Amino acid sequence: MKVIDLSVDLYTGMDVFPGDPQVEIDIVHTYEKHTWQLRSLKMGSHTGTHVDAYSHMHKGKETLDEIAIERFFGKAQVVGLNKEWEKDLGLFFIEEIGIQYLEKILNSNPGFIGGNITEELERALLASDIITYTGLINLNLIRRGKTFMFYGLPLKIKSGDGSPVRAIAIIED
Repeated sequence: MKVIDLSVDLYTGMDVFPGDPQVEIDIVHTYEKHTWQLRSLKMGSHTGTHVDAYSHMHKGKETLDEIAIERFFGKAQVVGLNKEWEKDLGLFFIEEIGIQYLEKILNSNPGFIGGNITEELERALLASDIITYTGLINLNLIRRGKTFMFYGLPLKIKSGDGSPVRAIAIIED
């Protein structure tokens, strides 16, 4: 079994989407003064490697705490744009994928999509109740077409529109 971390590091001053809150991570308690360490985290809900709830782009759609936890993990593949995709698997794209692929995506019935997707496609996927993941790294370490288990669990934010995740791929040899 091989585990691949698909998540970026979170740190003060990291790049964020233009207009999003800047990331601030500060040490509040120290071992020396308090005998433990504690950090304060300030960031937007769509910072770094993150998942988008349907409500992110559609008023009245389900929020993170309303989406079944089972929707945030499952079998998946890294796929190419011009290849056939297996049905009922999560799909991850290294190349940018746009709205022109929406019908092909819907026909494959994925539980989630991740990787390099355009904002227009992201909006359409969320409208179709397909969870989206962005800010993923290391997808190139997974052989295209190889089925693996993906986990990208969000924080259970009440009425949350998105959440940073620790995304991983588990590949069986």
